[in-house]
Amino acid sequence: MMSVIGLSLPETVILRKVLRVPLIVTFVAVVGVGILIVGYVFNAVL
Repeated sequence: MMSVIGLSLPETVILRKVLRVPLIVTFVAVVGVGILIVGYVFNAVL
């Protein structure tokens, strides 16, 4: 559910007007990995 907010297509379209493609790819990778790590941590704790 977090990834829908963090990695939505409209957000990347808006970011495309401000950032270059390598920075958008880096952003998507960092947010995606962060969301996966948080998910695994929550599953381990609960």
